[in-house]
Parts: sequence; C-alpha cells; structure tokens
Amino acid sequence: MPAVTVDDISTLPRVAEAPVGSTRPVTAIVTAPRGFEGEGFPVRRAFSGVDFAQLDPFIHMDQMGEIEYAPGEPKGTSWHPHRGFETVTYIMDGVFEHQDSGGGGGTISNGDTQWMTAGGGILHIEKPPEALVASGGLFHGIQLWVNLPRAQKWVNPRYQDLRSSNVGLATTMDAGVLLRVIAGDIGGIRGPGSTYTPITLVHATLAPTAKLNLPWRRDFNALVYVLNGRGSVGPDARPVETGQLAVFGPGDSVTVTADDRQESRSPELDVLILGGLPIREPVAWGGPFVMNTRLEVIEAFEDFSAGRMGQIPAVHGAPTEVVESR
Repeated sequence: MPAVTVDDISTLPRVAEAPVGSTRPVTAIVTAPRGFEGEGFPVRRAFSGVDFAQLDPFIHMDQMGEIEYAPGEPKGTSWHPHRGFETVTYIMDGVFEHQDSGGGGGTISNGDTQWMTAGGGILHIEKPPEALVASGGLFHGIQLWVNLPRAQKWVNPRYQDLRSSNVGLATTMDAGVLLRVIAGDIGGIRGPGSTYTPITLVHATLAPTAKLNLPWRRDFNALVYVLNGRGSVGPDARPVETGQLAVFGPGDSVTVTADDRQESRSPELDVLILGGLPIREPVAWGGPFVMNTRLEVIEAFEDFSAGRMGQIPAVHGAPTEVVESR
C-alpha cells in the first residue's frame, strides 16, 4: 500500500500523545459486507449497519479493492448525478480518472485525493485510464460521502485536486506510526482538504506493536476503519482486522495498537481515522442524493431527469449514458 511513503520517518514532525484524560471507549465494531459498485468493481461497505447518528456528518464509505486486476478487467462508473453532499475519493494504489459537468477533474494515484462538492447538483464519472484497463494492475482506494448542512446543500459545485505531495505528514514520539493528514488538524499538522463541514481525515500506518494515542476533538465523533492488517482499538484493546469499523464514544483521544504479527500481504496495520462535527439535521437519502426531506429527494430526481444538473461534456472515448446510481 504505497499511498504516501517516507524514507526516514524520524525526520517528520512529532505529534505528542494525548494527555491523561478521557480515552474514547469503543461502542461498536462492525464488519463491512462486500458488494459491487459502478460497472462492477468490488467494494466493502464500511458503514453498513451503523446508525446515522453515530456517523454524522458522514453518510457512506466504500473501500474499493484491494484488488489485482488482470488486463481488461479494471472498471469504473458511468456518468451519474449527485446533490447535497461531498464525495472524497482517496487512492492508495492504482490510477483513477475523474471528470464532472462543472469542468473539474483529473487523474489521481498513490496518495492523491479528489474532493468534489456536489452542492446543488452535478454529473460526474470515475474510471480507470485506458492504459490501466489494457495492462491491469493493483487498485485500492476509498470513497467517502460527507454530508452538507442544510445551509450549504445548494452551494455551487466545486472540485479540489489534492496531490499526495500536499498531504500533512507527521509521526508519533517513537516514530512507530506514519500519519497522513488529508483534512483537518492533528497536533498542528493540517491537511489540504477544504471542508464545509468541520472534519478530520487521517490515514495512519502502524508498524507491528506500535501504539497510537491520538488527541481528538471532544465535539467530533470518531471512527476507525481497518484498511488492512490486524490490531486493537480503545482502552479495552478490542481486536479489529481488515474490513472492520470501530465506532467510538465520547472522550478526548482515540487509541489504536498494531498486533506484533501481521499477515505477509499486510506487514503493517493501516487504518483510516475520521470524525467530524455532527450536523444533527434530518437526513433523506435517495440513491445519489442526500437531502433533508423526502420531497427534496424527489425534486432532485426530477431535476436530474429534466437535465437541470448539467450536461455531459463531449469527451472522446468516454461513455455518455447517464445512469441512476447510489
């Protein structure tokens, strides 16, 4: 899992351990079911079975892959609409192309992130480049949906191209953990993502036996998703492994520890640590639209059908059929 790597982790800024105080307890551990998205690429539904109140301000998260594609196998999505939230696509291995009807887009790989604010409505497509389809190869990423408050659901769409070179990097006092801060602030290390809803998003890699005791805003919720490897979470050291989500209760810090023995395919423990300021507004979710009321979702489908969410740009070789997807 390349994402962002560092030759000498000891040269990075250190994030001090959280002071003695209230360590967040683990209230639930759930295992993500497997499914397929878009044109058939495999995903784990990270938030499946978790109450919205515990996820707020997040709505949905897919772990895409990790998969080694044979030539001709890589798949993406067709053109589809969104309204009312933000999509965050973080690629750890492989290459993905994004384009939207607002003119945003680009190619991301190995630690890059594309952050699309759908706002009042947009069409977009995500797919592997033709070269990757032809050659095959490793693909692994995350797509996260971040809700927008009622006051921002109708903002103009925007696109952020976050290069891996701009990600905030830090380590722990013993240099046992590599922290990649994509959004928010950890110990004064800021991520490049600009968010309407205050959140923190961190990809952490823990060496075997390493322990992370991360200061965490008390007014944020806290989630830890295991991308690969084995370890434990919380003050009671509850075991977790690949494809599991830990939901934390209130407190001042989040704790994660890597097992001393890992699988040969995953020599370290990789986790995504995320949390944000709960919006605490009604959520009406219909397919690709996340609004506050059922009537607003119906209106979104009507606007999409009437072509009021933008037009598909003419791009050589790109599919032009719009599909209604999640």
